[in-house]
Amino acid sequence: MAEVRKPTRPTGQFVGPKYEYLTSSDEEKAFGLFQLMSDEGKLVHSTDHAIDKQLALQLYRGMQKIRIVDARMMALQRQGRIGFYGEALGQEAAVVGAAAAMQPQDWLIPALREAGAGLYRGLTLDSYIAQIFGNAADVTKGRQMPCHPCDKETNYVVMSSCVSSQIPHAVGIAWGMKIKGGSEACCVGFMGDGGTSEGEFHVALNFAGVSKVPVVLICQNNQWAISTPGKKQTASETIAIKGLGYGVESLRADGNDVLAVYEICRYATEKARRGDGPTFIELLTYRVSAHSSSDDPSRYRDESITEDWKTNKDPLKRMNTFLSDRGWLDADEDLAWQKDYEAQVRAAIARQEEIAQPRLETIVDDVFEEVPWHLKEQLAEIQ
Repeated sequence: MAEVRKPTRPTGQFVGPKYEYLTSSDEEKAFGLFQLMSDEGKLVHSTDHAIDKQLALQLYRGMQKIRIVDARMMALQRQGRIGFYGEALGQEAAVVGAAAAMQPQDWLIPALREAGAGLYRGLTLDSYIAQIFGNAADVTKGRQMPCHPCDKETNYVVMSSCVSSQIPHAVGIAWGMKIKGGSEACCVGFMGDGGTSEGEFHVALNFAGVSKVPVVLICQNNQWAISTPGKKQTASETIAIKGLGYGVESLRADGNDVLAVYEICRYATEKARRGDGPTFIELLTYRVSAHSSSDDPSRYRDESITEDWKTNKDPLKRMNTFLSDRGWLDADEDLAWQKDYEAQVRAAIARQEEIAQPRLETIVDDVFEEVPWHLKEQLAEIQ
């Protein structure tokens, strides 16, 4: 791993450090692994003066929120109160680090496990939980599976269940930004490692490279495409290397190191907003939980490897150590905060569970300005 150079001046939000990794060759970046914290939560290079306490705590809280929400949602699914859920357990650093590098004007195109990025950027608990219940408060009127939130106010686009179909969407939104001009915004689109083996990925990367649109495409490489391990779904030595053939700068970072994720994504989003083109980022992590609440990973993988990632590479444990070592985190205050947020989640669940399902009439809304006669007839038959 390339040595990290010290920044030339003290900074507040990691602004300014010139990392040797980012000045290396295209191949070195695509094959390397950018990291700021070790698995034990220790800085791998002397960059203390470049790390802002407030931002570090925000990143930690953002990861905690995801874990608390996911735990409650999985419990609801097991109780039969919701139908489906896909958690981000063990991948919180990749989600939050990327979200923290975005600006309010940026657009976020998620895959399955990025709801925490939406929450970090302003998606409310009530809105998220309403979508999971599919009740009358759900902005999509119960038409989507759970884990498909969207939020117009924060430019959070509803996810597509069709693997990789969202990647051209992200590039298309960025193309629109470039055509419109003057917005100083970028689009950040997510995918999993399996998504990079789909045709849409290659179409989108090719178009992004040719058109130089302000897009940052992020692959959460959790090493499992549902039950297919990475080595069986691609012959590529790394995921990042796939972007180079399309003329897209391709970076690779430790996806369980929230500081590294933030820094590498900040570099890419700032580059995009300047008009300097797209970036493809591989965040190496591991799916320590099941693919979804419908999956049993013990049937197809060695769970001793999973346990190692869960125990020794946990992103929250790593960040907790980092903060505690600096005296930035008090254990009692941390526990109190977690209990308070857990109470907020439970209260939001209670509110949303009391809301009725969407009205039957809504099944014919939102397509035609005036509902046509044949849909009116069908609605009448159902009623």
